[in-house]
Amino acid sequence: MRVDLFDYFLPGDRIAQTARPRGTSRLLALDRKTTAIAHLWFADFPELLRDGDVLVRNDVRVRMARLYGRDEEGRLVEIFLLRPLGDGLRRWEALARPGRRAKRGRSIQFAEDLEGRVGKVRDDGRREILFDGDMDAELLERIGNVPLPPYIRREPGAPDRPEDREGYQTVFAKEPLAVAAPTAGLHFTERILAKIRERGVSIVDVTLAVGAATFKPVTGDETEEHSFDPEDAFIPSSALREIARAREERRRVVAVGTTVARTLETAVRLPEGLEPGRDRRFPADIFITPGFEFRAVDALLTNFHLPRSTLLMLVCAFAGRENVLAAYDAAIREGYLFYSYGDAMFVM
Repeated sequence: MRVDLFDYFLPGDRIAQTARPRGTSRLLALDRKTTAIAHLWFADFPELLRDGDVLVRNDVRVRMARLYGRDEEGRLVEIFLLRPLGDGLRRWEALARPGRRAKRGRSIQFAEDLEGRVGKVRDDGRREILFDGDMDAELLERIGNVPLPPYIRREPGAPDRPEDREGYQTVFAKEPLAVAAPTAGLHFTERILAKIRERGVSIVDVTLAVGAATFKPVTGDETEEHSFDPEDAFIPSSALREIARAREERRRVVAVGTTVARTLETAVRLPEGLEPGRDRRFPADIFITPGFEFRAVDALLTNFHLPRSTLLMLVCAFAGRENVLAAYDAAIREGYLFYSYGDAMFVM
């Protein structure tokens, strides 16, 4: 499909810039069959679930992947760590801004006397950084910064705001493997999760290590020109049992976010599918656009996404492009906030 079919105009003041108290966001509910729209609050979300539903979350934690250092001339340079390369934690794939301060062979000094040296630089801007010590999770927690997306404006090099450290993680986050938050999960509180369980809904966790693929812009004119880099996915055997039982009994599987939808829709297409058994680890590289046949997901909780993004395309594939863009127009008219810290949308 043409990429411009997924375009829409969003006023700049509708891009949420701060994390609000969890559970206080607005919630647009869209019935994809009748196209009916309801304007609710996220606290109402448990009432939209049914006894017997299985709610599937992404329990990944966001690593503090944004580093600020100084080049050989003392100028500020930002290094955005994407993923470790090899078995150790010294060599990483990264992005740099500005790139001219992180050319091949340059050294960059970070906090705690850590030094990184720039290795190969690819045409797409990715580069290898070799550190003189292990860049493990504990060190990143001390010297790294929250990898907020660029549309959330913060002063480069400034210390993290405490509300970002807390607000850009879900309350159920576990292992720090992601460079972006599964933002649909940011709305949940322990109280709301308890209400969901009280309604007879099972809650299970999967893990998708959200990487650069999720926010990689679609630059071509046609969707088929876009490639999707694989991201590591994991589904424990306990989650497989719950999901398989729900599908057999024709109960709904509700995905919390596009990352969960991609994880489940990738898994169901593997030779073993979503049948119960041992834990599953696999690369998720599926690119979902309209015309896609959903086999695992029956309902989707999500945020409002950027124009022309792969995330918006997935939601359009699930609910219909015209339905989704009409719902986005309604949300803009009603004053909803968009993107990572924005309001939520539930597609039934």
